[in-house]
Amino acid sequence: MQSLYGAIANYKLNYMENKSKGLGDSIEKITKATGIKKVVDTVAKATGKDCGCDKRKETLNRLFPYNN
Repeated sequence: MQSLYGAIANYKLNYMENKSKGLGDSIEKITKATGIKKVVDTVAKATGKDCGCDKRKETLNRLFPYNN
């Protein structure tokens, strides 16, 4: 498992490359950096159910947009 320091470094790197449109994008970047996204995707694939991540991301981006 990746250390917290490494996860923060990856988050910063991803943030610099792709600016977040809103809260949903930021949460997605954090879950990718910490490995949570990979676990969720694996469980979703095993169960055959969509995790709803994309819909949740778009909803959060719409409700809490960033002024870039």
